[in-house]
Amino acid sequence: MAEARTATPAKGDATDEAGGKKGKKKLLIMIVVAVLVLGGAGYYFFVMKSSKADAAPKEEPKPVAGAVVSIDPISINLAEGHYLKLGLALQQTAAVTENVDGSKALDTAIELYSGMSMTDLADPTKRDAVKKELTEKIEKKYEDEVMDVYFTQYVMQ
Repeated sequence: MAEARTATPAKGDATDEAGGKKGKKKLLIMIVVAVLVLGGAGYYFFVMKSSKADAAPKEEPKPVAGAVVSIDPISINLAEGHYLKLGLALQQTAAVTENVDGSKALDTAIELYSGMSMTDLADPTKRDAVKKELTEKIEKKYEDEVMDVYFTQYVMQ
């Protein structure tokens, strides 16, 4: 006679099945976490790095020198009754087609040098610092038109 087999799971099978479900859940969680980490890393390297590279300031091209415009010398009152005879020349950029008006440069020089002491202006370090300040102010007033300032006369009395 044939025995009827029943498919009743043994005790060990039930725990294996429950353990298998837990193992699959852990595996699924680990896969999801790995996908999120790899996706974040990929986003950072491909999107964030390329946008940072695009956002980096690009160096402006230096202006090309054009004509030099000389301005008639002027006398500026210094401290303690002294005078400074100052002649300027403006280095224009090549983009400027007509000579610039020198009145803004003279006004800037008068504002800056008036009342300074002769001993300060006689010191080469201080004189260079004041000239640098004058050049920056003049370049700002003649934006994209003047790129440098030269002294053509510098006489103190």
